[in-house]
Amino acid sequence: MDFVIDIQHNEQDFIAACIRNEKWAQQKLYEDHYPIMLTVCKRYSNNSNDSLDILHEGFIKVFRHISKYKAGTSLSAWIRRIMINTAIDYYRKRSRKRTEDLETAYSLSSSAPDVVSQMSANEILECLQKLTFAYRSVFNLYVIEGYSHREVSEQLGITESTSRSNLVKARTKLKAIILSKKL
Repeated sequence: MDFVIDIQHNEQDFIAACIRNEKWAQQKLYEDHYPIMLTVCKRYSNNSNDSLDILHEGFIKVFRHISKYKAGTSLSAWIRRIMINTAIDYYRKRSRKRTEDLETAYSLSSSAPDVVSQMSANEILECLQKLTFAYRSVFNLYVIEGYSHREVSEQLGITESTSRSNLVKARTKLKAIILSKKL
C-alpha cells in the first residue's frame, strides 16, 4: 500500500514540477508520452508532417494547461484527449466540414479481414491516412477510441446521422484502399 502512495506522491511532485515550468519535468513527460501520442496523432492526420505538427501543438497545450490535470486520473488519458482535440481543431481550422449524404449500410466482405491480418500497423496507418479527415476522424473516434455516435457528433460538431454516414463511407473507402493495396 505504501508503494501506491509513493507512486501517487511522486506523480504529484512530477506534475507540480511541470506546473512550475521546470524543463527537466516537461522533457520527461514529453519523452515518456511521445511514442504513443505520435501514434494517436498519425491516426488523425493526412501525413507525417501533419502528425508532428499536431503532436507538438498538443504538447504545447498539455504544458499550458497541466494545472487543470486532476490528480488521481490517468495522465496518459488526459494527454490523449488533448491530442485528439488538437487534431480535430487542426483540421477544423483548415477546412469547413460538409454534411455528407446518408448512404445505405455496407459491411466489409470476408476477404477484407484476411487481408488486414496480413498487414503491418504502418500499412494500416497509411491506408487510414488516405481517408478524408471527416471519414478518418469518425472512424478513429468510433472504432478505435470506442465513442458512441452521439459522442462523436458532439466532439466533431456534426449530426449523429452524419457520424453514421461517415463511418459507413469510411469503412467502404478503407476496404477499397486495403484491397487495392493488396491486389
